[in-house]
Amino acid sequence: MWYKPTDMIIQDLTYKQRKVLKFIQEKITQEGIPPTIREIARNFGFSSTGTVRDYLKVFILRGYLKKTPKKSRHIELKKHLGFRVPVIGQVIAGAPDLAFEEFEEHIDFDEFSSTPEQPIFALRIKGDSLIEAGIFEGDMAIVKKQRIAKDKDLVIALLNQEATAKRFRQKNSKIWLEAANKKYPPIYKNFSIIGRVIAVIKKF
Repeated sequence: MWYKPTDMIIQDLTYKQRKVLKFIQEKITQEGIPPTIREIARNFGFSSTGTVRDYLKVFILRGYLKKTPKKSRHIELKKHLGFRVPVIGQVIAGAPDLAFEEFEEHIDFDEFSSTPEQPIFALRIKGDSLIEAGIFEGDMAIVKKQRIAKDKDLVIALLNQEATAKRFRQKNSKIWLEAANKKYPPIYKNFSIIGRVIAVIKKF
């Protein structure tokens, strides 16, 4: 049996609930303020504000929103709407055996959602300095904006006014940048860290 990509998405909300939450999320991110209960009801044609309140209870219970009492616009975005993909096991170079009903865990893509508290951005990799780490030109680096790093973290650093992806290395008080390609020497010049690479996306 073949599965469409959407069959692999484990959702904790119904399709209609996701539409309502997406509307709230877009209002907050684009306009800076949440919609009122009446605005939500009007947008979706709900005859009663009680229907909206029922939706909000679900979103609060799922951890997407939090409520601020005694305000007309009393909802606040706690986390972005995302989705989770089940990890169903390992794959071998033989006949496929995909037991979707017996998955081991989830990959939660919410962690890649950018928020004011945790800015996330993407950069396309250029060059061959990370090939020994399995990262090639054209791959997409997902980066968490931050100014500090730990030894061996893969970082985006600003070097001579240009951004570069390298390993951050530290020993005692000495720090440097290191390529994952033996033909490139370590870099001991001054640099600043823009962010830490938290994932790499490859397209086939």
